[in-house]
Amino acid sequence: MFRAAAVLLLALAAPVAAREIRGVTLPESIQVEGHTLALNGAGIRRRFFFDVYVIGLYVEHPTTDRDAILAANGPRRVRIELVRSVSAEQMRNAVAEGFRRSAGAAMPALETRLARLESMLRAGGPGDVTTLTWIPGRGTVVTDDGHELGAIEGKDCADVVFGVWIGPRSVDAGLARALLAGGKTE
Repeated sequence: MFRAAAVLLLALAAPVAAREIRGVTLPESIQVEGHTLALNGAGIRRRFFFDVYVIGLYVEHPTTDRDAILAANGPRRVRIELVRSVSAEQMRNAVAEGFRRSAGAAMPALETRLARLESMLRAGGPGDVTTLTWIPGRGTVVTDDGHELGAIEGKDCADVVFGVWIGPRSVDAGLARALLAGGKTE
């Protein structure tokens, strides 16, 4: 009896595995559509010397190989938590700029899907969370503070979206390295 109680107390006292960046806590794993995704890496996006958001990349199989992440057809997610206020226009402009950069020559085929993504974005402030989750057969599901806003079809679009942060033309090379840490703590 004592032994069982001691084991239960230890289990309850054990800290939940998580990573903290600038006061934002990211769990080490999440569940998506019955799949366990692990935190591949995390970092903070800075623009003009200001911290804007903390981002975590979740994948089924942590790796430092961006091509493997983009080629995989399993679910994956980026979780973005704002650490400063941004207007809807700032959010849309930043997303459009990163998306166009990531898409390169494929952009003409993606214009309508980028417009749909932009239409889902709003102003936000510290603590607001947006997730972009690729779910095979469903699309890239966009949520805002836990509320689903819609899905954008096509793995080609999902690859461009994730390429914004980890692709060869990512918005921030240092942030891409942090997200591609392969689940290792820096």
